[in-house]
Amino acid sequence: MNTIGNNIKITFFGESHAPVIGVTIDNLPVGLAIDENLLKFNLEKRRPVKKISTTRVEPDNYRFTSGYKDGRTTGGPLTIEIDNVNTLSGDYDNLRVIPRPSHADYPAYIKYKGLNDHRGGGFFSGRMTALWIVVGSISEQILKDENIVIASHILSLKDIKDDVFDYNSDNEDQLLKLKKSYFPVINKSIEDKMISLIESTKMSLDSVGGIIEAKAINIPVGLGEPYFLSTESYISSLLYSIPGVKGVEFGLGFDISTINGSIANDQYIIRNGKISTMSNNNGGILGGLTTGRPLIVKVAFKPTSSIAKPQRSVNLETGEEVELIVKGRHDPQIVSRASHVVDAVLHFAVLDLLLFLKKKDAHT
Repeated sequence: MNTIGNNIKITFFGESHAPVIGVTIDNLPVGLAIDENLLKFNLEKRRPVKKISTTRVEPDNYRFTSGYKDGRTTGGPLTIEIDNVNTLSGDYDNLRVIPRPSHADYPAYIKYKGLNDHRGGGFFSGRMTALWIVVGSISEQILKDENIVIASHILSLKDIKDDVFDYNSDNEDQLLKLKKSYFPVINKSIEDKMISLIESTKMSLDSVGGIIEAKAINIPVGLGEPYFLSTESYISSLLYSIPGVKGVEFGLGFDISTINGSIANDQYIIRNGKISTMSNNNGGILGGLTTGRPLIVKVAFKPTSSIAKPQRSVNLETGEEVELIVKGRHDPQIVSRASHVVDAVLHFAVLDLLLFLKKKDAHT
């Protein structure tokens, strides 16, 4: 199932080592002049950075192949393709029948009877997240007219922690600053420690994971379509499409279970003449609907699965155990790059849900 969306539908296609990857976006506003400066900047932020990422750097040259004419959307399906040009497929020759630990190789081999494109992970590769950047950039452009601002930071990398967001503050300047950063952290003094950890981990042929914390402000009250398109359920389902995601929390998340209701409850008050809350422990969502307070979501990423240390695996044709050393170019961490993908997913999710409210307002 490579298509998702309600008011705006997106379809991803391509594979990591195929000639192209691409996305088709349906139901965009007619006459939208896509902000290509924003799109190129966001694609650039997702690209690898020397010493802390993979050495596979794709230029992400894209082209509009349908639905765009004379600089504006036509109303037809908008299709954007991105070339794959920096592939070393030979690194994967011995991996067709030897699954890499913690990758999708083994279940995909069984599900698709060994016919799937395993090179670089195929359709399961992080390379596909470039398509989320395309979708998210267009969504971000549209949301600017609604004054909705979304950004994230690296909350933790292994055991090194950044400052946390103020859950109940509409600090737009902080979010705009984070959106400009390639390595987004709130406390800049922690950046060098994180980068040193990445570099030492890379030298030891290993990898680390971490947590991204995202925040969205100026979200209208009532966003979400319970039961099964509640804000939490929809956002979670989209975030889990990002390779490497192993957990999603809203507000205090699991920690809210450790405190009493008298502390956890977000009590209502009047602030500057408007209904607000004293706290925002629920992350701006109650009953699957947004409350108007900042939306807070945390996303946990596992350590990058491809590491160059010897590991145990099985030859799927012979049934014999083997020692596997994964070749190729791989990230010692994906967290810094994934932050921008999380932002992109949230921009799309919020826009898609917002259009339900727009339709209801139009009928009243």
